[in-house]
Amino acid sequence: MLQSIRDGSKSWAAKIIIGVMVAAMALFGVESLFGVFGDDPDEAAKVNGETITRQQVELEVQRTMRSGQVPPEQEKALRRDMLDQLITQKLLTQYAEDGQFRVSEDQLDQLIVSLDEFKDQDGNFSAELFRNRLSSAGYTPLAFRNELRTDIMRRQLQQGLALSDFTLASEQKRLAELQRQTRSFRYAVLTPENTALDSDLSSEEVNAYYEANTERFKRPEQVRVNYIVLDRQDMADEAEVSEDKLRQAWREQSDNADRRISHIMIGFGDERSQEEAKAIADKALDDLNDGESFADTAARYSDDTASAENGGDLGEISRGFFGEAFDEAAFSLSQGDVSEPVEMDNALHIIKVTRINRPPFEEQREKLRQMIANRQVEGDFNERAQRLIDESFAAEDLQGVAKDIGATVEQSDWLARDGGEGVLSEPGVMDKAFSDDVLEEGYNSDVIELDEDRRLVLRVAEHREATTLPLDEVRGEVEQLLQARQQEKALTERARALIEKLEAGEGVDLAWQQADGVSRQADASVSREIVDAAFRMPKPEEGQSVYGQVSTADGVAVVSLEGVSQGEPNAEVEGFVSQMTEQLRAQAAIQGLIDYLHEEGSIETDSQ
Repeated sequence: MLQSIRDGSKSWAAKIIIGVMVAAMALFGVESLFGVFGDDPDEAAKVNGETITRQQVELEVQRTMRSGQVPPEQEKALRRDMLDQLITQKLLTQYAEDGQFRVSEDQLDQLIVSLDEFKDQDGNFSAELFRNRLSSAGYTPLAFRNELRTDIMRRQLQQGLALSDFTLASEQKRLAELQRQTRSFRYAVLTPENTALDSDLSSEEVNAYYEANTERFKRPEQVRVNYIVLDRQDMADEAEVSEDKLRQAWREQSDNADRRISHIMIGFGDERSQEEAKAIADKALDDLNDGESFADTAARYSDDTASAENGGDLGEISRGFFGEAFDEAAFSLSQGDVSEPVEMDNALHIIKVTRINRPPFEEQREKLRQMIANRQVEGDFNERAQRLIDESFAAEDLQGVAKDIGATVEQSDWLARDGGEGVLSEPGVMDKAFSDDVLEEGYNSDVIELDEDRRLVLRVAEHREATTLPLDEVRGEVEQLLQARQQEKALTERARALIEKLEAGEGVDLAWQQADGVSRQADASVSREIVDAAFRMPKPEEGQSVYGQVSTADGVAVVSLEGVSQGEPNAEVEGFVSQMTEQLRAQAAIQGLIDYLHEEGSIETDSQ
């Protein structure tokens, strides 16, 4: 979304709509993040004295999860990545602010109203779309503007760095030559299966490796936990929703749905009295009732000549666009209906709804079912959540509590302090599992509010201290690691010996495979490790070969480079390579600044 804003246009039409957008913001309400999360949020990190809260991290995680771009099983890793990302953003924002980067309110307004995501079908800014899309993305208007402001500042900083670096013409020429180069070579892969290796391991070798690498075989302190999750969405999924309720909810949506309208406006005041305007409006209604088209009637009677030329069309509107009296008429009509005259701003308006912008019922069925089901289970969920709090406080186990609230007791596998999965990986859960009250005293945890729809309580079922696993338990793993290391060493030595023979002109017994005219972007027919090795080797003399070796997933490959060709020029590919080179240089410059800020900054996280 923010990328679209950065690329948005700055049209004069956008400037005209700014006032409407600002007024719409006031109607939506402006809440700060701290107003939502409380006055004393838990600290996830502190960057040069400025706090990043756990709630900020969780909000970004939920936004990403809601987008469907990350599978649920990666949520824990995503949470760590989001914290790292927020720390980097904070560092860049602080650096930009120190450098006096600024974004005015007017710039923000123009960018927001020019964003396509907030425009209706006619290309106009829509307050309804603005509100709904911010809400679905987890933003309040104030939070969105603040994030947009800092995002633009960071982009200005990064673009400045990127534009400060460039590639010389001679460098681009050399890059193009290297890019279109092709190489011909032979290769043979030595594996434990096709190379005679002594892979027997003595007890002494196994013991020595284990003693020298005990850190690899340490098991952290762990617990198994029993837990109950009360989930409003699960309750809603099981709720019965009648067809009548679904259709009633769909009809109710029409009351607030955006709609396309036409009107006939008859003004009064200096040149025409209100009574005269009323008489004209009644005559227009009579013509409509007699079957005359709305477009012809508007052309004959409407004082709004601009819309009258287009059949009276005013386009698509949202509630609040023209005022209360207009809304009361326009949003009480069905599609195709015509209103009685509505008085507003020294004029009478005859309104017709030409289209109601609502999806078909079947498209909305599941969304409506979820909405109604959530309403139906609201009271039951709150009542069960309160019983969960009351009963788990003093219960000696969770079975009775689960039975009473209609839930089930789940049991985890062994988990370390940072090893939760699913709901157990969410912020604060494993902290509770390892707290003194739960771990040492054996109590149930407090009821943890994971989000507005889920409550969790847990109890430690088993506990084991951190320890170094005995050799007998990890012998198989030790032998596997040691054998793989010894095999790679033996294959490397065998490859080196074969290369010495080849360089001396002696024959060797290898199952060579030929690869001719291979480019740097070779397909999967030759492993990437072998291709990269061939392109790292020096160009051979005419009629000669150059030899090398490289480790692969299967073993160690011996490579014989036989020829290098310059290849045919390809303007499209070379242009792409040049562009990518510039991007990599820019990324390197930006990454250099980020690394510097991380090194020089004071960064504290809750894990420290």
